[in-house]
Amino acid sequence: MSLLSGVLATLFSRNTPWRLGGAPDTRSTEALIADLLSGNGEISGMTTAAQILDRYGALDDAGKLAFFDHLAGDLGIDITQVRAALDAFEAEPGQAAYGAFLQAAEPKRQELARRLNRVPGATPQLVAMRADLLRLIPRSDPRSRIDLDFQHLFSSWFNRGFLVLRRINWQSPAHILEKIIAYEAVHTIHSWDDLRRRVEPSDRRCFAFFHPAMPDEPLIFVEVALTKGIPGSVQRLLTEERAPLAAEEADTAVFYSISNCQAGLAGISFGNSLIKQVTEDLAAELPGLGTFVTLSPIPTLTRWMAEEGIDPATLDSEGLRAVAAQFLLTAKRGDGMPYDPVARFHLGNGAYVHAVHAGADLSEKGLAESAGAMVNYRYEAENFAENHEKFASHKEVVASKAVRALVKTSVAA
Repeated sequence: MSLLSGVLATLFSRNTPWRLGGAPDTRSTEALIADLLSGNGEISGMTTAAQILDRYGALDDAGKLAFFDHLAGDLGIDITQVRAALDAFEAEPGQAAYGAFLQAAEPKRQELARRLNRVPGATPQLVAMRADLLRLIPRSDPRSRIDLDFQHLFSSWFNRGFLVLRRINWQSPAHILEKIIAYEAVHTIHSWDDLRRRVEPSDRRCFAFFHPAMPDEPLIFVEVALTKGIPGSVQRLLTEERAPLAAEEADTAVFYSISNCQAGLAGISFGNSLIKQVTEDLAAELPGLGTFVTLSPIPTLTRWMAEEGIDPATLDSEGLRAVAAQFLLTAKRGDGMPYDPVARFHLGNGAYVHAVHAGADLSEKGLAESAGAMVNYRYEAENFAENHEKFASHKEVVASKAVRALVKTSVAA
């Protein structure tokens, strides 16, 4: 953004667009978009952009679909221009020809999003717009191609260099704590007292990533328990009766809940950076921590068991552990990647399957999704790169000897 744009953004944050630009424009939204893309002045451009965002925000689902139709149809690329620009670059591969090709190859809707984003407060509105897109248009619909443009832009706007890590504790603003309760996606926070037990004691931590353009909206957060030894039950971590441990006495940091908060940022990776940053910060704060693990759900286990004709009711604890281990190490999608999304996430980050537990999550959700089983993925700094390479290059699931032994038991049975 230019210096002038920054000054104007400050003015916009203190004045409504109409005060700067006069009465609302009565032209169609399509005409306003064309005007915004024509390269008009800074003030009139920001006023026009604000009107487009306001109009979009007031649309019902049918109107939003019509808006996306316009993005997909009229603001895409001109294939003839792209071919001509590529031919010109091939004939004379200079800077000017290359620039012309880049301009022709970029859909106009990307530049539209950039110009809309100049308006103060536009970033969360564009994130909400993408959430609408993902909700209203299935991936099989040709119009879903416009999501690639959102992903391209958001990957740049929300890269790690712009993210701010903040610790969430009982002294955090109430509106932030309310959002932690609302966005918790793994283990429901049932009350303010429940939240307090997760963020206030000396052996509990919660960290979230924020973006400067969305300072009151967590993007992703992780809840951490500081323990002695590696736990195998989330009930023990969350029970009301437990006695808090002095943080300095802990030897293990357990990541037991990781929740993405913004539907419009689906597919934009934050979790890898979050876990590694929190691991580094905790290790610096508490040198006695030598072990970093998760206590993770296995959310697709019972679905896979149903597909394989395995009835959880017929399994004892050891049988369930063996089947869960077999699932984690051998069940794959058509592309060869693990069936389970949580496994894909942690293995892709360089962790390995450390242990599998039965009776670990007896909540209604835990029983429905995984028959109560959970898994520890272990993060060891010295093996990050090697484990990641095995997974990324060969789709190999790295696991401890104990877990591999469970798989042999399952196969033998």
